[in-house]
This record gives sequence, structure tokens and C-alpha cells, in this order.
Amino acid sequence: MELIKNAIGRLVPTEINGEKQIPYQGVGIYKPDGVKQAPRISSNSDFPVDGNKTVASIKEALIKAGIKDGMTISTHHHFRDGDLIANQVFDIAKELGIKNLRWFPSASFPCHTHLLKYLEDGTINRIEGSMNGALGKFCSEGKMKGTAVLRSHGGRYQAVQDGDVKIDIAVIGAGCADSFGNANGLYGKSASGLLGFALADSEYADKVIVVTDNMVPFPCIPWQIQGNYVDYTVVTDKIGIPEKIVSGTTQITKSPDRLLLAELTAKFCDITGIIKDGFSFQTGAGGTSLSVSLYFKEIMEKRGIKARFARGGSNKYLVEMLEKGLIDYILDGQTFDLEGVRSMAENKNHVWTSPFTSYNYHSKGNFAGMVDVVILGATEVDVNFNGNVVTHSDGYLLHGIGGWQNCLFSKTVILPIPLFRDRIPVIRDEVTTICGPGELIDVIVTERGIAINPLRTDLIEKVKNSGLPIKTIQELKEEAEKICGKPEKINFGEEVVAVIKWVDGTLIDSVRKVI
Repeated sequence: MELIKNAIGRLVPTEINGEKQIPYQGVGIYKPDGVKQAPRISSNSDFPVDGNKTVASIKEALIKAGIKDGMTISTHHHFRDGDLIANQVFDIAKELGIKNLRWFPSASFPCHTHLLKYLEDGTINRIEGSMNGALGKFCSEGKMKGTAVLRSHGGRYQAVQDGDVKIDIAVIGAGCADSFGNANGLYGKSASGLLGFALADSEYADKVIVVTDNMVPFPCIPWQIQGNYVDYTVVTDKIGIPEKIVSGTTQITKSPDRLLLAELTAKFCDITGIIKDGFSFQTGAGGTSLSVSLYFKEIMEKRGIKARFARGGSNKYLVEMLEKGLIDYILDGQTFDLEGVRSMAENKNHVWTSPFTSYNYHSKGNFAGMVDVVILGATEVDVNFNGNVVTHSDGYLLHGIGGWQNCLFSKTVILPIPLFRDRIPVIRDEVTTICGPGELIDVIVTERGIAINPLRTDLIEKVKNSGLPIKTIQELKEEAEKICGKPEKINFGEEVVAVIKWVDGTLIDSVRKVI
């Protein structure tokens, strides 16, 4: 595998899985030349005149869709750890003797540990999508046959739209659908909220299968997925477990240290004037980030401040703010709990969005740059403010990128993170894996101090004499090392087991095999 150094100083392969790659060139440097990918032309004469596309089972739909060796199969994570569809799809592939598939999920969760056996026996060649837990460990130890590719939510849409990834068969689980294929996630026993992560798949995949456990008479209204893109519909007993939409990373933290991080973050936003009438914000899915919403709420109620919009991941805390009149709109990209599902179905100002409108970098603008402040997590940062969200300091892949990279284009990016985890410093000389360049990360908040990127002279000026514990990032790093010691270097092999794509489709970093 030939490696070259990219613009941020990381060695990345020139080719992966037989496809040539473009190295990261810097923020906003690479610009594509060409036209969007186009789906195959279909003819009405190949579909039922009465609009009923229902077949008896997922297996029959996959066979009719022409499943064969080497195809790309996409699934979606609207049910998060409660997904029941992806495992069934690959059980069927195994039963049919299909090999060498590329799995293209919008994200994976512990429930997909079931698929390890298919990675081992060659049913699945590789995953191009976020990997959590056992799947990430499997890849990090060099056991995956192909090279994994990790993209952001917006990067996934970009890859499909630009033709970097051609989806052969998309399987979409929908809480509500009609036999024609119109579908939404708003209603039914398996309602999950929105279906935005499946939008690109429905538009560009060669074959599209909608699976539901709540088939309603035509028309299914509103349609988040349009039936004109759908080839087959399937009714099954149960497509997902909505209660498992809520995972351990999407609940308010109870840790006193993490709550201090959230409180310091909110104070910083208040003192610097970010929290003001008509502002906009986005908090990530982690417990600390979600806690920031509660502190924002307190400040807003106390001062009579109303936000124009909040970007979701929606959750019960944002819903409460919407219903109390503290937010005009929730622009939702992902539903994190059942209150979010309920609100999306009931509140006209709770608006579903997609990775296209929110995050796609190869479009005529997106929502990210309109957000005043975004609160995100990270596994590591370094003295140059570069951020890592996919590997831990032991080098193992244990997280996905999600919308993290895309959110870095917001007006102010704040990472509230602990100074150390399990006695391992979080601030490093260099992050293990670069997912986002430091020029886009503005503030690091720790329980022992706040570091502001020197590029943000405006923020530095605003916090003078504020009483906030402002330190340099180097000072925070040294303080962590005094407590924990300097972290040992990880022993990596030469083999590249995964690559990290930047939002424009270029390679920003490689992940090597853990020894």
C-alpha cells in the first residue's frame, strides 16, 4: 500500500479497496469537478399498475433486487441500538451463500456484534461506516478482509451523491409506510422519528427496499421517503426496538466532574455573549454535551432569552425548551429518545432535516455555518487543537464520526472534555487519529481550566477579567501529565486497517493495526 503525506502531515494511502484516493489538502481547498451521481432510469411498466409493491419477505425482496457477491448493501441507524433489520439482511445473505459484501451503514451499534461472524467468514468484506465496540476492535486488530472507511454523516451523503460509493441495495426500516413505498418514522409501534439518514440511499441506490411493521393505506403522510424511489415493500412483525434509541451516550451525565464541564461551558457562552436573543445552538449526543442544554435553559429563562433554533439530535430536554417557548424551531437530524419522536409527530416547529440540508459539503451551502455555537465531545485533542473522535488513546476504533466533522464549521466550536480518562491524559502532543483540524476547533473546556484557540482573539478578549479559569492548552497538557504521567506510545503495525475521510471526501488520516 503506497502512502503519501497529506496537508496535515499524516500518511494516507493513495489507493484503498482498489479505488484511488485524494489526500486531504486543507479546509476548503479541494473542490470537485463534475456532476452528481445519477440513479438508473426506471420504467413504470416494470412496476404494478395499482402501486402495490409488497412482497412476502425481506428474503424475497433481496432476491428480486438481485443480491449477489461483491454488492454494496446499505442500512440505517434510526433505531440506534434497537435496530433489528441489518442483522436479518446479512443472515439472509449468509443463507443464500452470498460473499464479499460491502456493508454501508449510517452507523453501527452493539446490537450489530451479531455480524462479526459474517466478517470472519467473508460474507461481509468490510464496513464503510462508523464502528462501535466489538466491530471496531475487530477492525483495529487487522481482522477485517477489506479496509474500513469512516465518514461523517454529511460525508456519507457526499460520497453517495458524488459517486464515491454506489449502493446496490438499500434496506430502509420505517415505522410507517404504504404499499407503494411512501414512508416515515413518525407513527406506529416502531416509530423512530425521522428517516433522514436513508435519504441519499433512497435517491441514488439501484434497488430500494422499505420494511415496515405498520403498513397503512396509501397515502402514507407525511412521506419522508418517497415511494417513487422504492422498488419493494415488506411487512414484518417488528423492525426495531424504539426504547433502545436511547443509549448510554445519549443521557444526561450524573458525574459531578462532567456537570462542572457543562456548567463552565454555559458560563463561557454567557460571558462571551454567545447566549443572546435569537441565537442558535447544537449540543452533541454525549452526556456532558446534553447537560449543557440544561444550563442554557436556566440562563435563557433567567434572562428572558429565546433561541431562533436548535439543531438536533432531538431529546426530551430540547423538546421541553421548544414547548416552553424558549426555542422557535428544532431542526432535527436524528432522534435521540421517545420524547423526540413524539414531538416530531406533534409539533409543527419540530422540523426533520437530512444530512443533505444539514451537513453535505458538496452542496450550495448547508446549515452548519449558521449555528452560533456547537458543543461536541472528543476522545482526544492535541496542543494544536486537532480533534479525535474515532479512536481511544490505545489506538482502538470504538466510535463513529457522526455529524462531528460537519459541526466544526459552526461559528464557535466548544469541546467540553475531561483532562484525563482512566488516568490517561486526553490532551496530547499529537492525537492518535486526526478527525478534525485544529483551525476549526475554538475552545477546550476541562474541569481544571479552559483553553481558547489563539486564532480566536475575539473570544480571548471577551474573557479577560471574567474570573473564568483561562489557561493555555500547553498548560492543561502539562497539568494532566503531572497527575497521570506522560502517556506511553502505542505500538502500531504497518498495516492500514481503516481510513478517515474529511467532509469533502479526501483522506485526513489512517488507522493502523494495533499490536
